[in-house]
Amino acid sequence: MGLRAIISRIYRGEISADIVGKPKIWYSLSGILLILSIAGLLIQGLNFGVEFKGGSVFTFKSPSSSIEQVRSAASDGGAHDPIVQKAGDDWRVTTQSLSSTQVTQVKETITKELKVPATKVSTQVVGASWGGEIQKKAWQALIVFMILIIGYLSVAFEWRMAVAAVVALVHDLIITAGVYAWSGFEVTPATLLGFLTILGYSLYDAVVVFDMIKEVTKPLGPTSRTTYSEAANQALSSTLVRSLNTSLVAILPVGAILFIGTTLFGAGTLKDLSLALFVGMIIGTYSSLCVATPLLVQLKEREPKYKQIRANIARREQSAKRQARSAKVKAATGAPGDAPPDDEPDDDGDGDAPASEQLPSGVTIKKVVQTGPRQQPRRGTRQQRRGGK
Repeated sequence: MGLRAIISRIYRGEISADIVGKPKIWYSLSGILLILSIAGLLIQGLNFGVEFKGGSVFTFKSPSSSIEQVRSAASDGGAHDPIVQKAGDDWRVTTQSLSSTQVTQVKETITKELKVPATKVSTQVVGASWGGEIQKKAWQALIVFMILIIGYLSVAFEWRMAVAAVVALVHDLIITAGVYAWSGFEVTPATLLGFLTILGYSLYDAVVVFDMIKEVTKPLGPTSRTTYSEAANQALSSTLVRSLNTSLVAILPVGAILFIGTTLFGAGTLKDLSLALFVGMIIGTYSSLCVATPLLVQLKEREPKYKQIRANIARREQSAKRQARSAKVKAATGAPGDAPPDDEPDDDGDGDAPASEQLPSGVTIKKVVQTGPRQQPRRGTRQQRRGGK
């Protein structure tokens, strides 16, 4: 069966994927992604924008200029390693922190070499203290968000679901930050907004799955024939198509902003936000289905209630297997006609003398013929068959 046919059957609900039953595969994949992301953060590091590290920004229009000409003009004005970006017809030159005299000199050089009117060159100076304040506020927002999430899930569901959801959220943050590190995209305040947005999106997907799991596993008891893992996988399969459709519908417009808007229309100011959303939505959907749910199942299977259910099911399966083996043995050894009756005479002539010649005088033999299967009781007692009454 081809991949397309399998995907079609999954979408139609004809088959279910055993996601909960294969946690090692998902944990291994997540481990690889986390290692690569942490390596990117340690080796490459994040490219923080001027809003965080401070600096000077020059913005102007020069449609006929190339990126080399713009960089050369800024360098001639005294800027060290300027970062040049183009958004449509607008050029954005970011430099290190400059004094007012240096800002004026760079502005005059750009005006002279690129033939841009001085009134069309806008400048902005950002101090490092302001960037530090933004980082502080971002961390505060993240901590408050995590506390609220843990509290809500603990009240609405239980603490195990809260732990699984928080692990998935941290998983999403690290991988998304790793993508930023390896890609070299600039981290701006818009990026932080994207990070907070993907946390909410990932949490929404996890809550939908957890709510279905809670509903399906609620009737489980000591006499149930389904374990918690099997019930959770059934609930996950019933929400799988919904999660995939929701993610696909959300990713398409974000992907259009990231790949089409930034390349064709030069929407450079949106690429920082769109990259965070694009990566975060994909990773968030994956973590909700393949990280948070298997982790929740492993935590729940340790509870005495669900341990007892699994033990009862295993005991019933063993009992059924023993009964099946016993039935096979009886069918093989107890079939009618497999062996001659015990009281039939030996006619091959090689045996001992007939029993009537060995018995004392005055004792007669009364034969009792056995009919039916061998398991049925013999007709007549041993004494009656030997001539007694």
